Amino acid sequence: MIPQSFIQDLLARVDIVDVIERYLPLKKGGVNYFACCPFHSEKSASFSISPSKQFYHCFGCGAHGSAIGFLMQYNGLTYVEAIRELAREAGIQVPDDGRNVRQADGSLDRLVEIMATAAKFYRDALARSPAANAYLRKRGLSPEIAARFSIGLAPDAQTSLQQAFPDYRDKLLNTAGLVIDNDQGRRYDRFRNRIIFPIHDRRGRVIAFGGRILENGEPKYLNSPETPLFEKGRELYGFFLAQKAIRADGFALVVEGYMDVVALAQFGMENAVATLGTATTPHHIQTLLRQTNRVVFCFDGDEAGRLAAWRALENALSALRDDVTLAFLFLPPEHDPDTFIREKGVDAMRQAAANATPLASFLFDTLRQRCDTASAEGRARLVFEAKPLIARIPEAAAVLRLQLVKTIAGASRLTQSETEQALGILPTRHQDANPAANVANTGYGSRQTPPVRRPPPSAISTLLRLVLQHPALAARLPINLIPDNTDEGRALIAIIDLVELGEAIAGFGALSERFRDTPHGETLNRIAASLIEAEFDPSAVEPLFEDTLRKLQADLIVREIADLKERMRTGTLSPIEQRRLTDLLKEKSTPLNLYKTL
Repeated sequence: MIPQSFIQDLLARVDIVDVIERYLPLKKGGVNYFACCPFHSEKSASFSISPSKQFYHCFGCGAHGSAIGFLMQYNGLTYVEAIRELAREAGIQVPDDGRNVRQADGSLDRLVEIMATAAKFYRDALARSPAANAYLRKRGLSPEIAARFSIGLAPDAQTSLQQAFPDYRDKLLNTAGLVIDNDQGRRYDRFRNRIIFPIHDRRGRVIAFGGRILENGEPKYLNSPETPLFEKGRELYGFFLAQKAIRADGFALVVEGYMDVVALAQFGMENAVATLGTATTPHHIQTLLRQTNRVVFCFDGDEAGRLAAWRALENALSALRDDVTLAFLFLPPEHDPDTFIREKGVDAMRQAAANATPLASFLFDTLRQRCDTASAEGRARLVFEAKPLIARIPEAAAVLRLQLVKTIAGASRLTQSETEQALGILPTRHQDANPAANVANTGYGSRQTPPVRRPPPSAISTLLRLVLQHPALAARLPINLIPDNTDEGRALIAIIDLVELGEAIAGFGALSERFRDTPHGETLNRIAASLIEAEFDPSAVEPLFEDTLRKLQADLIVREIADLKERMRTGTLSPIEQRRLTDLLKEKSTPLNLYKTL
C-alpha cells in the first residue's frame, strides 16, 4: 500500500493546473481556469479548475476530482497507477511500506475490542479484591469516583489475562501492549499487582492503560507501550471525561499524574487532565485549545516542578495565539494537586488556578533569574537565551511576541528595533487597511454573474464549506458542537478526526483523496463543486465562522435545557442538574463565549 502521508505530500507539491494543462488548453477566467470538458461533448467551456482548491469540476456532466482523479478518468489509470504517474512527472520516488495493511484487515477494530475486554476484566478483578479496595480507600478515593474512571486491578499473577482471552497466544495481545514475550518465547502479562487506570481516547474508547504498583516496587507507575491505538504524545489522561467541565469552567488544568486527576474530580474539579509520562506536547495543547481559550499547567513548587514547567513552556510556544492564555500554577513544595485540594478545598484550588502566572511572565522571569542584567554580559545573555524562544512564537501570537520583545528590550537597555535586530525578527509588513483593496470581489460570489437564489445553507453546511475553503479552521472546531445526524456533519467530524491525528490538510484536492471511497467522499466533492461556483469572500470568513459556532453552541444549550426540563418533569432531576439548568437558563439569555459552553 502507498502510505497516505506520501499521497498528501505529493498533492501538496504538484499543481493541478499544470497537470491538466498537459492534456487540455486552458483559459483563465477570474480566479479559476476553464476548458471544454473532455468527459462529455460540449461547445462551451464548463470544465473549471480551481488552483486554490486543487480540484476540478464540470458544471455540465458533474465530473470532479483532484489531480489523481483527473489522470484516472482521462487516461483510464487505476488509483495506484495514477499516483505513480503523477509522482513520476514530479520526479518523486513512490514508497510502499505496507503500514496501511493493518487497517485493511480490520485489526485496528480488533484491538479496540481487545482493550475493552481487558478493561472489563480489570474492573471485575477490582470488585473481587478487598485488599485493592482498601488501598483505594486509604488513598481517599470513593467507590463512585473509581467507577467513574473505570479503575481496575491487574491481579498478582503472570498470566491472569488468560481468563479473559482463551487464545492467550493471539499476536494482537502483544500488539495491544497487554502482554510481553521474552527471549525464551514465554508470554506473561505486562500489568501485574497494579491498580489500573484505563486511558480513553476522546470518544471514550479504551486505547491504553496506566498501572500504579499496589505495594513497594519499581517502577511505581507503568504505562502501555505505544501501539497502533496509542501514542502518548497525543493523548491526555482524563480528557474524555473532562471535556464538558473544561468548557463549562472556561479553562483546563494540566497536572502530572493519574491520581491527581481522579482526586481533583472527586472534590469537584473535573476539568483536570494529565500527560502520560511525557512532557506536554504542542499536540496536547492544540487539543485543549479546541475546548477552551485558557490552559493552566499545574506543577509542584520544587526545582523538579519548575524544570518540568519550563519544558512545557518550550513545547507550548508554537501553539500560542493572541486569543488564548497559557499560565503556570506552582503549588507549595509540600503539596501536589491531590494533597492540596484535600487540605485546602476546591475553592482554594480554583483561586490558585485563577492567579496562575501567565506564560509571558514565567518566561521572562525565568530568563531574568538566569542572567545578571546589572552587567552588559548578563543583558547580552538575556537576549541570546530569548532568541530561540521568541523564534518559536508563530504569527498567530504576533501581539504577544511584540510585548515580549518590548519587555526584553527594556531589561537589556536596547531600543525595540535594536532588540528585534538582535533577535532576528523581520519588520512586519503592513497590509492595506481596507480589506476590499486586498480582494477582487466582495460578498460570497467570486464570479461576475448574479448568484442563484437558494435556501440558506444549514450551520453545519456553512462550516463544512468554510473548512473546505480554509482547511486550517478545522483545528479550531470543537467536535462536541458537531451533530452527526447529517452527511455534512459526519464529514466534518471525519475532517476534525484527521486534524486530531496530526495529519496536515494541504487543500481540498488532497482532502478529497484522503476520503476517496469513503462515505464522506461524495459529500465533500458536492460541497467543493458549489464552492468553485461561489466562494466566500475572505474578509467574511472569520465573522461567519464565529457566528456559525455561536449558533451551534446556542442549539446545544437549548437541547440540554430541554433534556433537563424533561428530567424535572419526570422527577429525576438531581440537585447538581438543577443548578446546571439554572446556569444554562442564565447563559441562554447572555451573549455566548465561543469557548465557554457545554
